Amino acid sequence: PYPGEAFFFPNGCAVFWGVEEEYARQFLYNLVRRNGVELGRYAEEETEEVEFVTDASEKTRLQGDLIILGESFPLSSPEDVHPSPLPASSLPEDTLPARYAYSEALARSTALSAIETGVEEFLSGASRLPESLSATGKPGLTRTEIIKKMGLLLKFRQRIFLNPQNFTDMPEVYWSESVLEKYFKQMSEALEIKSRTQLVNAKITYAVELQSVMRELLTEASGHRMELIIIVLIAVEVTLAFIREIPEIWHKIKGEARPTEEKSH
Repeated sequence: PYPGEAFFFPNGCAVFWGVEEEYARQFLYNLVRRNGVELGRYAEEETEEVEFVTDASEKTRLQGDLIILGESFPLSSPEDVHPSPLPASSLPEDTLPARYAYSEALARSTALSAIETGVEEFLSGASRLPESLSATGKPGLTRTEIIKKMGLLLKFRQRIFLNPQNFTDMPEVYWSESVLEKYFKQMSEALEIKSRTQLVNAKITYAVELQSVMRELLTEASGHRMELIIIVLIAVEVTLAFIREIPEIWHKIKGEARPTEEKSH
């Protein structure tokens, strides 16, 4: 049997069992990055680790931060959970569904961690805006910086809304498998996914409000710039018109001056 196993999920996360981190990273590099199939890579990788043991005399459960793989219960529809025949593995075959359920919760938590990091980076980068507005009435950011912040948030929100998982719903595969649903919930609660999701949603709401302020500032700056451009254009037009009329005005002035000189003679 091959050492360890790996689960890959649509949200871009991979969960390894019984594999050293260095080997797992090398495996991902050879399988994903070297072949150029990775899309929308995050700036920094997010990792989470949970220890596990196998003990056939114990019930499969999550105890504190330790996963115990032991006695398994039959599934109502095993063909909907895992393929058949199963690939060779050094881990017990009968606990594969439990490992998958725990893995999906871990993958969801890791994807949420990446989003949390993105939110914090955005809010940290835009932290000068409220302080500067309250102190000086000016944004304290250049037009280019405001546009970059808006682009960053749009990119960030795109990753959230296009994520195959919404972090709150129960995956359909567990609707008819109460045992796997219990495993999934155990890991989700241990990783505090629900409360973290609520917190990140609140931060996203605040980030959207910041984006709205940035958009208004950008529009106001554009309006002022257009006003200045119009004023300059009018001034240039008046100057050019005056330059064009100077010869005619000069001739009129000289023409009026000559009769006056003749009369004086």
